[in-house]
Amino acid sequence: MDLFPLFNSLRIAAISAVIVFFVGIAAAYYIAKTPRVIKGILDVIFTLPLVLPPTVVGYLLLLLLGPKRPVGEFFLEKLNVRLTMQWWSAVFAVSVVVLPLMYRTARGAFERFDENLASAGRTLGLSNSYIFWRIRLPYCRQGIIAGAVLSFARALGEYGATSMIAGYTPGKTATVSTAVYQLWRTGNDELAIKWVLINIAISAVVLLCVNLLERTDRRRG
Repeated sequence: MDLFPLFNSLRIAAISAVIVFFVGIAAAYYIAKTPRVIKGILDVIFTLPLVLPPTVVGYLLLLLLGPKRPVGEFFLEKLNVRLTMQWWSAVFAVSVVVLPLMYRTARGAFERFDENLASAGRTLGLSNSYIFWRIRLPYCRQGIIAGAVLSFARALGEYGATSMIAGYTPGKTATVSTAVYQLWRTGNDELAIKWVLINIAISAVVLLCVNLLERTDRRRG
């Protein structure tokens, strides 16, 4: 049994989870400070990939990163780097699809933060940077960690956008999700079921971790 799809899925999910972790937190924090109208517009933009079909997200990325499209053509001609049909091409797709989960979870955690704590810190002469890293973030850590874990789980199972921009090449771009589809398409149900069970097992462990985090959060609350 070739384990490359599992290895590839894990590294794509891990890289994407790290990216959306920082981008999601930054977006949630700064968007919350913007005027109401701008906040509403930005909120729609960051949440839109959550409701769009993944294949639509993949198609839009192809329009941007394809070898005959502006960004893709620039990288191909100037740097000899093809942005599609590579294993790391899936990172673009997965990050876009997963970002809304991290963003909305972080936003919810920040909205529950008691601003009186930040005000008290300012009266003591603490900087906004110190308050963010040493007060706000630790206070919201349970929700943020839960968002990061959910983002990783969603990234691990992403198929639609990944298949559009990275395709399926055994030993190169194959993931667990794309492997299951290809095995089903070729009639290899036995191996497809094995990959399905592996994916279910990993997802169950991730969801168990989220439940434990939520239980801990409720106890502290």
